Amino acid sequence: MPRYEIHGHAIISDNDCIAGPDGRMPDSLRNETDWNYFQLELDRAVLTVLGRGGHEAHPNSRGRRRLVVSSRVDGIEHRPDAWWWNPGQASLGEVLRIVAPEGGLIAVPGGRRVNDLFLSLGFDAFHLVRKRGVVIPKGVPVFTRVWVAGSAERLLASHGLHPATSRDLDPAARVSLTIWTR
Repeated sequence: MPRYEIHGHAIISDNDCIAGPDGRMPDSLRNETDWNYFQLELDRAVLTVLGRGGHEAHPNSRGRRRLVVSSRVDGIEHRPDAWWWNPGQASLGEVLRIVAPEGGLIAVPGGRRVNDLFLSLGFDAFHLVRKRGVVIPKGVPVFTRVWVAGSAERLLASHGLHPATSRDLDPAARVSLTIWTR
């Protein structure tokens, strides 16, 4: 039976946001060192799972195998641009058996709704990058309930994850990475 490991990825602001009120990542949250780390992690994955908005905003220029989460499809569909999945009509196990039958690392770069879905399904690890000194007023939080929990770290801990490794990715830009594991 194939084995899967599900890793979430996000860079967040001081107020736990991944995007501005328009749903787009602001330039203030971007960091080249984080971007390079993130791309290497996506390259290691057999499948990248993201929401429809992220899929449409970021063309798949590297030709990675993608799974787009959307309620606008019936079950599991293969389209020219990606596999599409409606989690209300097919289980994660079903879709992985079809889309990544060999098993392996599944990278989940989100958006918020996709992060919420996999938080409930269970991440094996979450690569949380925080860029200090950035606040995004009225922004989109990394998880819907992050502010109720008090922080992304507290929410991850409440779902059985703990900080396994931490490091400064770009000390000059105040960008740090903590990998939370089960």
